Amino acid sequence: MELTAKGQQPSANEITSPDGRFHLTADALTVDGATYGLRELERAEVRHVRWLLWYLLGSLGLGGVLIEFLQNHLSTLAAMGGLVLSAGLLLLGQRGTNRLRLWRLGRLPAHVALPGALPPWQALVSELNRRIARAHDAAAQETATLLAALAEAELVESARPAGAAGNTAPARPGPAPASSV
Repeated sequence: MELTAKGQQPSANEITSPDGRFHLTADALTVDGATYGLRELERAEVRHVRWLLWYLLGSLGLGGVLIEFLQNHLSTLAAMGGLVLSAGLLLLGQRGTNRLRLWRLGRLPAHVALPGALPPWQALVSELNRRIARAHDAAAQETATLLAALAEAELVESARPAGAAGNTAPARPGPAPASSV
């Protein structure tokens, strides 16, 4: 599956969607011009959502046309036109879109609408989630290494004799400095 835009060579660390909206690198994600670091993301999910407004308009239109036709307020030709239009609205609502939800650490999730079929976007998002997990694992490993080095430095510091510390200066005998009030 070719996931790069036309004219670009695929890189081992970069993935781009065919329409160019989704660009994933080793440490960042760019979706519709907004860039997110992989460490600031918790996870991502994509799913197909239907357009509720068109469902509502289509069903209300369908119900209204049928009621008016059954009460003899509409002629047959006008009722057929209304039914076709209402059914078209229902089909438009069925079409829907794909919604990408980016869960960000400590902040509200970001939502992006993506066109086309769902399976290619699911493949991209699963790769994104793998890279997010790898980025968090690398950050945890770095933190563990730094904490171990800090603990070792504190152990070495505490093992030194009290007088061997090079930072302590001998106290000067003499009068205390005068303070001005």
